[in-house]
Order: sequence, then C-alpha cells, then structure tokens
Amino acid sequence: MNLLVSACLLGVPCRYDGRSKGVPRLAQRLNGCTLYPVCPEVLGGLPTPRTPAERAGDKVLTRDGRDVTQAYRRGALEALRIARENGCTAALLKERSPSCGCGLIYDGSFSGALVPGNGVAAELLERCGIRVLGESRLAELEAPR
Repeated sequence: MNLLVSACLLGVPCRYDGRSKGVPRLAQRLNGCTLYPVCPEVLGGLPTPRTPAERAGDKVLTRDGRDVTQAYRRGALEALRIARENGCTAALLKERSPSCGCGLIYDGSFSGALVPGNGVAAELLERCGIRVLGESRLAELEAPR
C-alpha cells in the first residue's frame, strides 16, 4: 500500500514549534507500505518554526490573528497532488492539527479545547476518496505479524 504520512510523525522537525512528533519505529511498523512524507503547512509555504495556528470555521488563524487559510489550502492541494501522483489510498496524519487533524481539532480559541472536525488537508483528502487516519489508529494500517 502507498501511504501518505505526516512528516512530523516520521521524526521530521517541521511542526510549528520546530519539533517533530515522531512515532517510535513507525516505518518498521508499516513494513510493506511505501511511505510518502508530507507536511501540508510547509508545502503551503509556511516556515518552520511558525506562529501556532488553529482552525476557526473555514479559516485558519494564527495566535496573533493573521489569516493563513490560503497557505493551508495550498498545502492541502499539494498533499493531494502527491497522494494522487503516487497512488496513495490512505493517509496517516497528525491528530488535532489545523492541517492534518482528523476527527478532533482545536477550536480556534487557543485554549486547548477540542471540537469535532478535520484539518484542511485531512478534509480535502477524505473528500477526494483517500482514507484518513490519525496516529492513534496506526494499528489499523500495521502489517500482520
């Protein structure tokens, strides 16, 4: 299976804080899958590190109030292009992210509160028929032992 993966889950320091959220032995756990790492936020032109952002309705706003929605949309489109170009049928994405979050995302108040919803890239990938899972659902993709 060809699988799109949030680069930060593979240990790439591309998160807003300049760090990663690497999942131990992720590549080994997905043995048999061809992994395509992406960071939609970086693909959309945002720097690392960057001001934290959260989704607020259809917009993505930074903690200091800047609207970065267009960068998130560009990154989502680029992630979709990479997925399609490489025949990815699923994506393992970073939970709660305004770009990659699936199922629950921060509510836009920067208070730590979560609401049902998806990040911009996760939403687009799902809408285009790609199965999207957060890292807590990794076991659903692991090769049988």
